[in-house]
Amino acid sequence: MKRFLILVPALALLGGSTANAHEAADDMAAAAQVWLASLNKEQKKTATFEFTVPERENWAFVPKPFEGEKARKGVTIKSMRPDQRHLAYALLSTGLSHRGMLTATQIMSLEYVLWELENADHRDTEMYYVAIFGDPTSDDWAWAFEGHHMSLNFTIADGKVASATPNFFASNPGIIHEGPRKGLKVLAGEEDVARELVKSLSKKQRRTAVFQEKSPKEILTTAEPVVEHLGDAGITYGDLNKDQQAKLMELIRVYVERVREEVAEEELASIEKAGLDKIVFAWAGGLEPKEGHYYRVQGPTFLLEYANTQNGAEHVHAVWRDFDGDFGRDVLKEHYQKSHKGE
Repeated sequence: MKRFLILVPALALLGGSTANAHEAADDMAAAAQVWLASLNKEQKKTATFEFTVPERENWAFVPKPFEGEKARKGVTIKSMRPDQRHLAYALLSTGLSHRGMLTATQIMSLEYVLWELENADHRDTEMYYVAIFGDPTSDDWAWAFEGHHMSLNFTIADGKVASATPNFFASNPGIIHEGPRKGLKVLAGEEDVARELVKSLSKKQRRTAVFQEKSPKEILTTAEPVVEHLGDAGITYGDLNKDQQAKLMELIRVYVERVREEVAEEELASIEKAGLDKIVFAWAGGLEPKEGHYYRVQGPTFLLEYANTQNGAEHVHAVWRDFDGDFGRDVLKEHYQKSHKGE
């Protein structure tokens, strides 16, 4: 199956990459404009921000107050009319793949499971926020869809999708153990593919890949606006055999293919261009299910970070970051430098 293939060289040289990036941006812009047009004056005021506001990079995945200064940015699904909600989900679908959209909606649905388990008012499947930064009719703008355990951020620059990160998915419970959805494991790929990789390593390889016996309690980068390289611990792509290399690429695809195909292809091509042999896989913690564990995959340009230690190792946090390109920083910087050159 295509999912298991190593990245195809020249993926970005087929002539359709830039066109696809523009097509993705066009779809996002059209959906954003239709959704905004459906809002009343007060909703629109809550939903829209200037493109350059610092708030655009203030993202979070933990529970936050539903109202007040510490609430998330944007307008909530809960506050929308039914037709507006459909249009908001339509916007979400322009950024995600089919699997990504399925995962996102399942994550939101888990808030009801937590509400039943905890009898807690701060769990609500409709308290997810949509925010637009800048004007979707322009070439430079952005949008975000965020709530507990999910933060999706897309930046458009020069009329094409410049960034799809930070991209955060989480799952609590990691597995549903009873009820009509018994057995549902929302982030199965993020956990299972990585475990298959680490368990395939020889003893010698594992001594390199496993950098500590106890797992960190959380992803180390938390929700910082900017992330830095987390060190050289781990095993490199070049020190894996071909089957293990294919498994590592499968794991990378689990994260990157959350977003729509055209955007994912560009991101994968960028990862390959930066050098596959420079990618490092690092693991900490137990190797078996229900044992707390952590891993990360780092390349020159990107970071995948995962932690599963809470609730008996059934509470997953999994994030995809770009060292220079989160929120489109690198592309926007270059874009503005070219635009203002000679002024």
